[in-house]
Amino acid sequence: MNSTRTSAQAHHRRAIQRQIAELASLDPEDKGYESKLRQLGERIARPSGARQQLPARAGPAARAADAPGWRAAWGRQKARLARAREAFLRAIGVTVEGRDRPAAGHSAGRETRPAGRFTRRRFGTDPKHKYMLYVPASRKPGPAPLLILLHGCRQGAADFAAGTRMNEVADDTGVIVMYPEQSLAANALRCWNWYALQDPSNSEGDAALIAAMTRQVMGDHDVDPARVYVAGMSAGGAMAAVLARDYPRLYAALGVHSGVPAGLAHDVYSAMRLMSGGPGLRDDAGTVPPGEDRRPAVASIVFHGDEDRTVHPSNGEAFHAAFGVSPGRAQPADSQRATTPPSAGQRGFTRSVERGPGGVTLRELWIVHGAGHEWAGGSATQRHTDAKGPDASREMMRFFLQHQLNREAA
Repeated sequence: MNSTRTSAQAHHRRAIQRQIAELASLDPEDKGYESKLRQLGERIARPSGARQQLPARAGPAARAADAPGWRAAWGRQKARLARAREAFLRAIGVTVEGRDRPAAGHSAGRETRPAGRFTRRRFGTDPKHKYMLYVPASRKPGPAPLLILLHGCRQGAADFAAGTRMNEVADDTGVIVMYPEQSLAANALRCWNWYALQDPSNSEGDAALIAAMTRQVMGDHDVDPARVYVAGMSAGGAMAAVLARDYPRLYAALGVHSGVPAGLAHDVYSAMRLMSGGPGLRDDAGTVPPGEDRRPAVASIVFHGDEDRTVHPSNGEAFHAAFGVSPGRAQPADSQRATTPPSAGQRGFTRSVERGPGGVTLRELWIVHGAGHEWAGGSATQRHTDAKGPDASREMMRFFLQHQLNREAA
């Protein structure tokens, strides 16, 4: 009897552990979170199979005496989950219970600065379409610049914000940052579908959705329409390139980290070939759609690790080489290439720059030596980041703020 009871209790505990793991994988803001939390509480409070097999002589009194222990354990577990939820939201700077929390990436010495508002929002009527928006408290009077930052596969808006520490940069520059979030319904790995049919006529595509989100934020906030920028990591970088190409009247500059150029893949097979082997020197049949223009229509800054095993580093070189000059945009006046050696635990890098009149950088390429498929200079506590690299977030923002959209020439 004792072995049967022990086995039933072990099975009950494993079932509880599975439900706890499932709960931990959910976004606390999802509507299913509270339901799963309630189900977990019911399972913990419910007598296990072992208790149902208690000897008859134990009677209801024994069962009732056994229940408080489980209820107390569930109360403690529920309190821990609640504390963990609020700690997570506090860490990424999300507004909890109406209070503004410090933005992701703020160090202890920076917390004296008033924190901005970092909130999760829905777009339109479809509950799957979400984004997070960071509005810094340090905004200057007048229209503010806006940055659209796109996460990579297996990421969400909140962890991407924490990993890049872009909200901290936004506090220093007064830039509003929007983080669109891919839904699991659109892609099981939360990848942006950058290789699918993406053009302004495809109103159902990811690019059109992000462009519509951009316009909504511009309408809801005091945004300078000449200073709207787009950037991303990996699949997000590839999608940013698509947006810069297809919406040149919307975005003034492009940032790509560990991504691929637009227009060089049109299905999963060609996308995998491009990621693993790079663009190559010539167009292979079936790889590039006829008439596809691979040139970015706006100024671009690109980061790529030279030991990236997920997206071949030659994709970064291709971005830099394929830079296109839009009508009315100045031709590069000079170019420079310099290598900074590693030092004091920091990676070395090679930076290639082309400048226009007045010293404005029209395009930049940063090849980070020894780096893999990770955001350079990101938080050491997050995944898909490399704290040893140059600070890609600050360098991108510095690059973006040099540029304004020339609407007459666009």
